[in-house]
Amino acid sequence: MFGVSAHRSCGGPPGPGAALYRAALRRPKRRRYMNWRPVAIIASIVPIIIIVIRFDITPQDVLAVGAVPFALAALAMMVKLGLQGAKLTYIIRSEVGRIDTFWRTSGVRIGSEFIKFTTPMFVGAEFVVMYWLHKKGVSPAKAMWISILDIVTEVLAGGILSMIAGVVALASGAYVVAAVILTTSIVVTTLWMVLFFLSSKRTFQIPRGISGLAVRLGKDRGQKYVKQTNLWLHEVCTISRENMGTGKYRKVFVKALLLSFASWIFYGLSFMIIASGIGIDMGPFDSILAVMGANAIGNLPITVGGSGLAEFGIVAYTNSLNPFNLDVLEDALEWDAVIAWRIATYYVPIAVTWVLLFRLVLSRHATTAMDPKT
Repeated sequence: MFGVSAHRSCGGPPGPGAALYRAALRRPKRRRYMNWRPVAIIASIVPIIIIVIRFDITPQDVLAVGAVPFALAALAMMVKLGLQGAKLTYIIRSEVGRIDTFWRTSGVRIGSEFIKFTTPMFVGAEFVVMYWLHKKGVSPAKAMWISILDIVTEVLAGGILSMIAGVVALASGAYVVAAVILTTSIVVTTLWMVLFFLSSKRTFQIPRGISGLAVRLGKDRGQKYVKQTNLWLHEVCTISRENMGTGKYRKVFVKALLLSFASWIFYGLSFMIIASGIGIDMGPFDSILAVMGANAIGNLPITVGGSGLAEFGIVAYTNSLNPFNLDVLEDALEWDAVIAWRIATYYVPIAVTWVLLFRLVLSRHATTAMDPKT
């Protein structure tokens, strides 16, 4: 994102960002977009199918959770997404004022999660937000700053909760689980924090190796994109220096961080709701830590949307087991609850975010100027 060689969340470490952001500013081509996203969704289903076959899970097992717990867990996840939308709306209005209605702006942020759900390490939602802001007349640099502030608060809140989960796992003797959770959450959180706060101290530019490659491959166009991206990065760092340390910035950052904590907590409660449907007694604190531990494991860049990793992670965490040992996990926590939880908090939101993304961002009339009072 900052354009350094050094991506959300628990959201993955930042990448180079230059080419991606440039692509984000163009109107997405719907047909091309539709070609590869369904493939990503199908790829995310494969690990679930493997788990169902490996552990002999039947539809009746999953349905045993019950319609009410399933619906409540899905609702908890939607509240989580709604809080993310409210947070982005608050940040936008604090930085550039009211550019659209609360519901439409929040809907754009919720819709952007579709990109995260269908990529490894949950990356890409920030580019949807930047694209939408740019089409609403916000400067590229300011759009990047708003997206960065949104991501950093999400990563920090999620990282802190995941680290607590890792420490608890370590204390209980689950050394493999603890090592994976702590390594992932510490690396991702630290990387984002360092880059974020360093942006107020120095000006980031695209690394020479990447810029040189872009110029060699793109010729004049590549040189133009490199120059433009470096200009945006310079402006972002300038905005960071102007905002960092001011009373207004601290207020916005703290409120956004609290909303991020609240959103992660609702996500964490979703597993407790599902587990109660099959008689598993789990407290709110244990549920939050289990989900955040699984979320950290799901951030490993192995599968789309952490599919498979999150499931094994939550079973391993709640049973203090090795998440990569299938034989040990076979007799662990009820897998029907895990599959039902994954459907309620991943596949149901995928459908909702897909509708919002295409309705509010990618449709033909989504980014035209709108009256904020409408």
